[in-house]
This record gives sequence, C-alpha cells and structure tokens, in this order.
Amino acid sequence: MASENILKQKEQEVKELAAKLKEAKVVLLTDYRGITVSDVTKLRADLRETKAEYKVIKNNIIKRALDANGENELDSLLEGPTALVIGNEDYLEPSKVIYNFTKTNEYYKIKGGIIDGKVMTAEEIITLAKLPSRQELIAKLAGALLGNITKLAATLDQVRIQKEA
Repeated sequence: MASENILKQKEQEVKELAAKLKEAKVVLLTDYRGITVSDVTKLRADLRETKAEYKVIKNNIIKRALDANGENELDSLLEGPTALVIGNEDYLEPSKVIYNFTKTNEYYKIKGGIIDGKVMTAEEIITLAKLPSRQELIAKLAGALLGNITKLAATLDQVRIQKEA
C-alpha cells in the first residue's frame, strides 16, 4: 500500500494539473513512441516558442485531472505512452508545431485533445493545424487590400490624365 505522503503528493499533482488544464486554451494528447531524446528536445523548444509546454505524465494522473474538470471523454485515449501539450495563449500554433512534427516522425501521433473547452478528435485537430495562422491571414488581407488600393490609384490617375488632355 502506498504511504500517506505519496498519496498526498499525487493528489497535489492531480490538483495542479487539473488547474493547468482548466486554464489552457489547448490540451493535446500525443503518443510519443519511437522518438529520440534529441527529437523531444527540439519539439519542446519549438513549443516553448509558442508559449506551450510539453509534459510526459502518467496516464492515471492525467485521467484524474481531466475527470476533476469533468472531461472524461478523453479517458479512452489514455492508453500507452502519452505526452501532454498545454498551451495557454494560442491553440493554433502549438497544434501546428505538433502536426508538423508528426509529418517528420512517423510513429508520433496526435491522439486527441481539448481546444477552447471543446473535446476534439485527432482528425479535427489536424484539420485546424492545416489552417493558415492569424498572421498569415492578416498578411493576405493586407496584400489584397493594398492591391485594390493600387489599382484604384492607377485608375484615378488615368482618369486625371484623360481630363487634362
């Protein structure tokens, strides 16, 4: 039987994780089989740039933390090695980092997750990860607007030239 101190320590770990999961904009469950330490180190660094963290935690503790938040829909995904990606600022960028990582590491898989409080399948997360980022969309919009303004200016200049002639 586990000692009382160990049980209290695990309860505290579950409480802390539950609080982190509740605050998070994105929580991804991944299967990390078949990746090297250098791959994980690079992945952690890439996730840190998006202000997300990567943790390997026992499935039982993840399950208890999710259950504490009323999120028991992911329990079936907690089999085998599971790593957690937790992001508090943006859900798209960490999802993109993980998706790109799965493209170069055939054994690394997205199991599912929670995005903005909604439980999502791996397929839904991959679909979101394929979308352009906010910055890309703003740049495309700015480019489109700038192109139209340039055309308008050229047209007005031609009208001015015709009236002067």
